[in-house]
Amino acid sequence: MRHKCFISSKTEDFNYKRYILENMDIDLIDKSLNVAIDSDDEEYIMQVIRRDYLSDSTVTIFLIGSQSSDALGWEEQKYIKRELQGSLYHGTGNTQSGILGIVLPHMTDSVYRGSYACNRCGGSHRYVNVKDTTISEFSYNYYIPNGDKCSWSEDDRFCVLVAWNEFAKAPEDYIHKAFNKRGHPIAEKTKVYP
Repeated sequence: MRHKCFISSKTEDFNYKRYILENMDIDLIDKSLNVAIDSDDEEYIMQVIRRDYLSDSTVTIFLIGSQSSDALGWEEQKYIKRELQGSLYHGTGNTQSGILGIVLPHMTDSVYRGSYACNRCGGSHRYVNVKDTTISEFSYNYYIPNGDKCSWSEDDRFCVLVAWNEFAKAPEDYIHKAFNKRGHPIAEKTKVYP
């Protein structure tokens, strides 16, 4: 089954977006939020984003590049933050989208930081750095607080994360995985405004 996708990305990463649009057989909605919605009512803003930009999509693809982190500030990230907030929003007349984060090649070493030995369980865990390399709407919903556990399994995450090279080999597999998270119990623990 094919899923309609919306791509959320920074201008600096346009070549990757264009590559997806032109070279991958993915059902895409080519819209971008690039004009502020004139309102202070968060509920209204989310309704407009869902209705006018995301209504036909079921998965949002978030391209993770060097300009897609909270470190750059609200003003620089406001559109991408709103697109992810709108994707996470589950309100009247619309449903939440799955979110697929794709780590672009120049960010691979910044995100995938190897493994470490856990002092609590004695096991080995992968260190995936999305807190410093993405915006909070993605990082929180990738590392949803999971109580007293020392690591996160796929069942503990709403957002799906993949490196560009792996995504390019089987894009529909990762899109489908993100789509399925919408009906997973972890979807009840997501936050639109972390």
